Formats: sequence, C-alpha cells, structure tokens
Amino acid sequence: MSQTGNETIDDPMATPFMKALVGRIRAEDMYGAWERKKDTALLDDYIVTKEERRAMPMISDPDPDTLARVETFYQAVGLAIEQETGLMASPMMKMSHEGFGRVILTTGRLVVLAKSLRDVHRFGFENLSALAREGEKAVRQAISQIEEFPEVARA
Repeated sequence: MSQTGNETIDDPMATPFMKALVGRIRAEDMYGAWERKKDTALLDDYIVTKEERRAMPMISDPDPDTLARVETFYQAVGLAIEQETGLMASPMMKMSHEGFGRVILTTGRLVVLAKSLRDVHRFGFENLSALAREGEKAVRQAISQIEEFPEVARA
C-alpha cells in the first residue's frame, strides 16, 4: 500500500495514471509484440532499484530509450488529466544531450505542470507503488491548477 497526498493506493495498477501509462505503452506496439505481456511487465523499464541507481554513473548521457520513457511518463500524466477533466493536457519537453531539461504540461493557456529534469539517465522508480504515487501526484497537482484557474485552462 502506498500513499499519494492524503489518498491511499491499494492497487497501484488501478490508478488513472497507471492505466494511462499502460495505454500509452500499448499504443506504441504496432505489431502486437506486447499483446500477451502483462501490464506490470510493460512497466519493468520504469523500475530502477537503489542498487541499480548506485551502479549508474553520476553524470551520463541518457539513451534514446530512457528519453522515450520520460516522455511517455509525462504523456500519461497528460492523458490522465484529460480523462479526468476533459481538457487536453499537452506535454512539451526540452532536454539537453546531457540529461538536463524541463517538461511542462499546458491546457489552453495555463501551464498546469512545470518540472526541471536532471540526471535523466537515472530516470525510474523503486517499485510500481512509487511509480503510481509520482504519476498520481503530478496529475493531482495539475488538476488543482485547473480548478484554481478554470477560465485560463479552458481559454
């Protein structure tokens, strides 16, 4: 069991964010290679244990697969926002080849999420609960911005 804000997540795979993330990953499967894979198996690349993280160099260039995972993570955040609010939340990511950058999500004229990214070559989460918690946290932050500024979000 993990927590996101004041909410308790009994099943991380049942969260709107995780459903959106799995949906985004499955949407990339043009040839059906992942059709028989379990949802949790599709998320294996997002799990980076403390030991694996320690084994990675402090500074390194992220590979294209890692950059794609980061982008898919934020696309899933945007999709979960859209499913809950009806507003399309588009991510924009600017990343240097050294793994430093920024991601923002916007709805209309409102920036609902802005985050600096660093050490992207180490992007990952300790377990599925941590992945779900961070994704849901980003979704909740964005939705609170939409609720605070609804006119701008719909502009």
